[in-house]
Amino acid sequence: MERVITVGPTIHDVARLAGTSKSTVSRYLNGQQVKKATQEALDKAIKELNFHRNANARRLVLDRTNSIAVVVDNISNIFYSGIIRGIEGVANLKGYNCTFLSWTSNYAEEISFLNLLYEGQVDGVILVSFQKRKDEDLERIRDSQYPIALIGDHGGKDGIFAVDVDNAAGVYDIVGYLHSLGHREIAYISGPQHAAANQHRFNGYLQAMETLGLTYRPEWVVESDWSSQGGYQAMQQLLEGKGFSAVIGSNDEAATGALRAIQEHGLNVPKQMSVVGYDDISISEWVYPSLTTVRQPFEAIGRKAAEGLFQQIEGVQDKSEEAIHLLKPKLIVRDSCGTK
Repeated sequence: MERVITVGPTIHDVARLAGTSKSTVSRYLNGQQVKKATQEALDKAIKELNFHRNANARRLVLDRTNSIAVVVDNISNIFYSGIIRGIEGVANLKGYNCTFLSWTSNYAEEISFLNLLYEGQVDGVILVSFQKRKDEDLERIRDSQYPIALIGDHGGKDGIFAVDVDNAAGVYDIVGYLHSLGHREIAYISGPQHAAANQHRFNGYLQAMETLGLTYRPEWVVESDWSSQGGYQAMQQLLEGKGFSAVIGSNDEAATGALRAIQEHGLNVPKQMSVVGYDDISISEWVYPSLTTVRQPFEAIGRKAAEGLFQQIEGVQDKSEEAIHLLKPKLIVRDSCGTK
């Protein structure tokens, strides 16, 4: 039996039915202005023919896909929802589609997704990860001539367009706030070494302690894995000693775990011990007492990264110009801190 291949309506068919030229149809489909009567005729013809543009043909003509890839390390990370909203908002204004990829679910390394650019599948890539990146990967990103934006760790390297939160400033503000309440002895629960933000947050703690003339006590710093259980165990270790009146959890989960350990120890928060977290996740508002914390500007981070990427795509700005952007977090004061 002979196979019959059907072909959908073309712009020639639209032009013929609308009584206009192929070039006019092309201009209209590409967003250019046409006369109102022509527009009405074109809309009617497109609807009647059920016409759809051939995206692949358009890519060949324009040498663009009108798509960007957003690659995250783990799609289930709750922090990425705000970042994605910010990216989508800018992409929509530019008339671009976003393809979202999770490299852990694809069993691939983050750097391998640059092949999407090299193969012409997308016009730009935003790489999103709060883990430390390998030096060799960062060097490949820096040396690439393609539009790439990073969110998270940039390894301190120049020539890379990267957006992140100023993690050190967030903890610096926490220490300053506790100091304003009269606290002078402040303990700290740090995070895992693989998290890029961990060292920056700890640096903020050290800088603030030094600036305010407070004594740094190594025994008042305990590492956690940034889980509630990890914060609980770290706080139990801290409570074996004495002398501090406040504790900073370097993320909210560690802080909520610490809060439970303090309460089980028979201490009242905030009358006898003040507790602060970092991130402002939803649970921080609902624990008792509600947690003073630091809110990260995730949506603004996404917008800034997308804006920088599109500047590269449009040739407005080289990715190495004004490369590193650290956005300021905001201290959110609730009920878990008291005066000393």
